[in-house]
Amino acid sequence: MHQQSAIAVAELDLAAPEGPVLAFRPAPGAPDPTPGDVYALVRVDGRPAATVLGRYEEGEDPAEVLAPLAAKRLLESATLQTDAERLAAAEGRKKPPLSTTPASVIVATRERPASLARALDSLLAQDHPDHELIVVDNAPRTSATHDLVTERYAGRVRYVREDRPGLATAHNAGVAAARGEVLAFTDDDVIADPGWLSALAAPFAADPGLGCVTGLILPARLTTPAQILLESHGGFAKGFAPRLYDPARPPADEPLFPFTAGSFGSGANMAFRASALRRAGGFDPATGTGTPARGGDDLYAFVAVLAAGHRLRYTPDALVWHHHRETWQDLRNQAYGYGAGLTAYLTATLVRRPALLPALLARVPRGLAYARTMTAERGTSDGGVPGEHGTHHHPWPASLSRLERRGMLYGPVGYLRARLARGGAR
Repeated sequence: MHQQSAIAVAELDLAAPEGPVLAFRPAPGAPDPTPGDVYALVRVDGRPAATVLGRYEEGEDPAEVLAPLAAKRLLESATLQTDAERLAAAEGRKKPPLSTTPASVIVATRERPASLARALDSLLAQDHPDHELIVVDNAPRTSATHDLVTERYAGRVRYVREDRPGLATAHNAGVAAARGEVLAFTDDDVIADPGWLSALAAPFAADPGLGCVTGLILPARLTTPAQILLESHGGFAKGFAPRLYDPARPPADEPLFPFTAGSFGSGANMAFRASALRRAGGFDPATGTGTPARGGDDLYAFVAVLAAGHRLRYTPDALVWHHHRETWQDLRNQAYGYGAGLTAYLTATLVRRPALLPALLARVPRGLAYARTMTAERGTSDGGVPGEHGTHHHPWPASLSRLERRGMLYGPVGYLRARLARGGAR
């Protein structure tokens, strides 16, 4: 893999798209930028609007270097929007009132107390006025998580132990314990923006038909080649345009809807109306990290809620900073797991919701083409990500494409193994 030096991660605050600069600072938890490449979140009037990549030299002001690049990026984004997209974006950019709907934040974890503490510190700093924080300790081997939560965070964080392994099982344990009307989920390797929960919860109050909201995920650090490669190809981000997915009005640009659930968001940044998630049956316990299925728990829940007739909204205002895995082997495991999780969730959907089979079969030809595209050797992404800067290029390795495809072949087998294992346990 191409060896790339570390890229600093920062935030650039602008009063308006053309400036002036209000602030420039490192991303939460990141070190101060030093001369070299800088990847920055651009905020306009405090709200996430774009990412930009630039390079500054010794003696230069990084904000002065990045601000013109940010203005250009924002102008390009506005120019490329259709009238309908521009109207939807303008509507989505209106600042919603601070949500007062009671919310529960659920974090599933296993033997990562250091990263969990970092996440909890950010979650305890949320500006949402009425929320609880629940940690689900999944199949623990030691008392480290229990000790952290019950000692350092006593009285501020609720501790739930779930001995059956699997992310979906852990999430279901959190759902059972939660008291909020909105159930928000994130991972133990994120730092949440102070307004994250408020932004994630507000759309539910504005739209009674909404069942799920997802948000923006950006890299907390870009220090290793594996992290840079992942972010060069989009990482977990879904862009800066708010979007509504309505099963009554399938999006014309997504012919596989609702089965391309990966485009809706990710489990590291999602929330559900509690009543909608519970009526949909919660998460399928035979999916997710920690099971033979390897993943797909979040995708299953997205489609389950949509299949029940609820809408799903993506809002970039709900931001978390994610600590990407650092090593090449981590990336290999991730590629295989993504492929497996994709077909595992599809299998779970058909097993538990067979009425969706005709709709899925009708989309099989396009689905196969989509799968080939998704796992092809990819060029670098555009839109202010590391791969487009200067002469740095990060083609997606053929070995990772093969691993994704192998994972897709394995996913249905993994899901059925997970179901059998749970049946044996019962």
